[in-house]
Amino acid sequence: MPCQFDQHIGIDYSGAGKPTTRSASIQVYCSTDALLPQKILSPASTGDRRRNWCRQEVYNWLADVLQRSISGNQTCIVGMDHGISFPADYFHRYGLKNWEQFLSDFARHWPTDQPDVTVESFRSPSTSSGSKRTGSNNDFRLTEQWTSSAKSVFQFDVNGSVAKSTHAGLPFINRLRFSFKDNLHFWPFDGWVVPDGKSVIAEVFPSLFRNRYARDTRTVDQQDAYAVSRWLQEMDQSDHLERFFHPPLTEAQREQANMEGWILGVY
Repeated sequence: MPCQFDQHIGIDYSGAGKPTTRSASIQVYCSTDALLPQKILSPASTGDRRRNWCRQEVYNWLADVLQRSISGNQTCIVGMDHGISFPADYFHRYGLKNWEQFLSDFARHWPTDQPDVTVESFRSPSTSSGSKRTGSNNDFRLTEQWTSSAKSVFQFDVNGSVAKSTHAGLPFINRLRFSFKDNLHFWPFDGWVVPDGKSVIAEVFPSLFRNRYARDTRTVDQQDAYAVSRWLQEMDQSDHLERFFHPPLTEAQREQANMEGWILGVY
């Protein structure tokens, strides 16, 4: 069947270091047409010299891909390996009415997209306002409660944690929101139904998919990005992706998830 999207992108993220810190943990894979996902090299790579990605480069590259998709009347779906929102209690605690307000508020208190800063520099109560906008390790979103291993977006410094990646990535999500609001569908915040002709950014949890595909010579981080890209491609090709855009939620659960977001693939 014809695919809804022209490109299927999987991004394995990292919150370590500064926005310009290169990390082997950041990996990008993309599938186009009927081809299996291919590793995308950092734009800083030249010839035989391979350079790791940094978060700033991922943002710049992704903005360029989205702009070219818009100009070429094509679409892509991007699976981001970090939280794109926080638990509903966080919204209530700080008087936030919707996800867009949450994004701009978070970027003010945790400007981790700025040069020469780290997530750690905003965690200390004595040095920043970041610690004034936080939560507990026991604060879970509904979508995390529907999985067996997803951790709270506030649980730092443990294996499998996405807290640092989330706190590093959200300001860049805010940038993308500001730049592409009219052309980019942030699922499910902009609606559970994805309009034809729009590209999509969605949160993913690679652990759901990584063991479905032989790892071959890929590193763990490469496998995660590859698996996300391939799963998105396969679900799109088989016309099953639409099912995952509509998890079986009650009206109350859906209202909660409109603020908290949802992990694509959790059903």
